[in-house]
Amino acid sequence: MSLEELIAQADERGLAVSGVACLDRCVPLLGGDDEALRPLWGTLAGGPSDGDWGEVLQQTREKLDAAADEAAAGGAGEAAELARGMLATAPLDRSGTALRQWADRCSADALRVHQLLDGAGDAGATDLTAARREGRAEGLSPLLAAELRRQTAILELVAAHGAAGLRGALEVSTEGRRVLRAAVSRRSRRDA
Repeated sequence: MSLEELIAQADERGLAVSGVACLDRCVPLLGGDDEALRPLWGTLAGGPSDGDWGEVLQQTREKLDAAADEAAAGGAGEAAELARGMLATAPLDRSGTALRQWADRCSADALRVHQLLDGAGDAGATDLTAARREGRAEGLSPLLAAELRRQTAILELVAAHGAAGLRGALEVSTEGRRVLRAAVSRRSRRDA
């Protein structure tokens, strides 16, 4: 199934995990550390009405907003703006249409972040839409293709295993964060 189809068929947990995972991989652009989203991940084990999603999300925003202000001088321009947008638009209610729209936006924005950090800029911008719709990575840069595979794997894990798939989804996202952190570092050195 394509990434677009997986998002369309995902339940509320899958959508929340997908959005949080995309944001988690982009945390280096916000000046956050590896544990910045850990509390938010913790709210995903239960159902939408079980946890403190809204409260934890608000605390996470405050923490990352402060870190982003400190990191702004070295922020990666459009990529950092996209990451800030993912955080700012996360719905306080972990259900409904707003959650699906947020997960879809996070997916597209995370792919765009990887495209920008790979130095591809606007080249192949239409390929992102086709890649999401068709589930194909051919013609994409290695960084971008890997992000497409990560997003697909996370949605498949949660669809197949529910809450039990969270650990695997977190592991996939953690590896992606390391890759993105290295890409941000390379870009900073190149731009210096």
